[in-house]
Amino acid sequence: MTEAIIRAERVEKYYAQPSENRIQVIAPTDLSIVPGEIVALLGPSGSGKSTLLRMLTGLSAPSAGKVFWHEREIASTEVNVSIVFQSFALFPWLTVEENVEAVLKARGMEPAERRKRALKMLDTVGLDGFQAAYPKELSGGMRQRVGFARALVVEPEVLFMDEPFSALDVLTAENLRSELLELWQNKTIPTKAIFLVTHNIEEAVLLADRIIVLGRNPGKVRTDFKVGLQHPRDRKATAFTQLVDYVYKVLTQPDAKPPELPQTPGATASPERKRPHYQMLPHARPGGIAGLLEILIDHQGKDDIYRLADDLAFEIDDLLPIVDAASLLGFLTVNEGDAEITRSGTDFANSEILGQKQLFRKAALEHVLLLRQIVRAVETKSDGSVSEEFFHDILDEQFTEEETVRQLETAVSWGRYAELFDFDAARRRFLQSERLHHELENEEVSLESDE
Repeated sequence: MTEAIIRAERVEKYYAQPSENRIQVIAPTDLSIVPGEIVALLGPSGSGKSTLLRMLTGLSAPSAGKVFWHEREIASTEVNVSIVFQSFALFPWLTVEENVEAVLKARGMEPAERRKRALKMLDTVGLDGFQAAYPKELSGGMRQRVGFARALVVEPEVLFMDEPFSALDVLTAENLRSELLELWQNKTIPTKAIFLVTHNIEEAVLLADRIIVLGRNPGKVRTDFKVGLQHPRDRKATAFTQLVDYVYKVLTQPDAKPPELPQTPGATASPERKRPHYQMLPHARPGGIAGLLEILIDHQGKDDIYRLADDLAFEIDDLLPIVDAASLLGFLTVNEGDAEITRSGTDFANSEILGQKQLFRKAALEHVLLLRQIVRAVETKSDGSVSEEFFHDILDEQFTEEETVRQLETAVSWGRYAELFDFDAARRRFLQSERLHHELENEEVSLESDE
């Protein structure tokens, strides 16, 4: 068995709370990075992808568990890794060559040697002749090439990449992916393993030898499998599209057991799941949900999520919350990466504004625990109001502080739209809605009349 370069053993990340509870960001996780492998890590926003990357590189200590570098604890040994970030993170006052040399200078290397290595690496990534240019003179793709050169010039054993192509236009990103893969396969670069954090499923299937998908709240490995496809990979091949659909399904059905992995040579999986007490409300607006449903109606009520995102020129992280929200409310179903509108979703999309509000209200009360609890709370209070802090204290036992705030913001947005309750932003209190108040008054009048 090949010895792992980096091995995580039951690593966790959590934050203690005054109540002696803790917010779990990463659940106990085992993970290894071995030589000769490109590993892609996918997961929805908030699943802890970057947190896990920082623990594996030694930038952040785990709250529990251990990370080993060649079977020695990472905190007590020198590691040889580099990171390419989403932002180019170049020093604007330095030339291209000086930017690449900066990391070698920090390591105390002599000027002649660091210049020689910097120029060689710039030539490797296709920037020969641009060494005297400044970052502002370069295109986005060229600036990211400088980032790659700077990361590779130290000859890292493991190259970490955190969404390295997401800030680039489609064609530039495609070119850089191809060039990186060519450098890797030809062993032109010295690195022994690559760890890629991405939200682009097709990118992961195109590049990776192994794909790990995280679930969220807390972050936990839902599936970890080897991609048994030979390079170069054909995006239109059945095996390729099956793997893309498989990962989409894992991502879009966070509470369901991951489906069986499509049979490709060498593919093995070890899925896990955990259902939270409170649903993670997707951060989508009712208008976005209505717009998605209208588009699906135009597409005969059903479409592949991947193709839909491509047609709309959306990143998947932009589309998935809207899909998740519509699915949570029962307006569509997701199966094998396909989104299909339900009867209630069709009714919602085809209704006028007041009808949509009524259908949204009914769906929200039926499917969303937090909204039901807020409505019940304001109904039972004599003054018809409840402090936001009450629900904040409940949610922060399960979510991070940042996510708790976002969950409440989404709840307010949905509740106001559906006229389930009002919200006083100045006093941070949920209030009984005027609609509900009038309904209760009418019920009282009706009772008095009957008497």
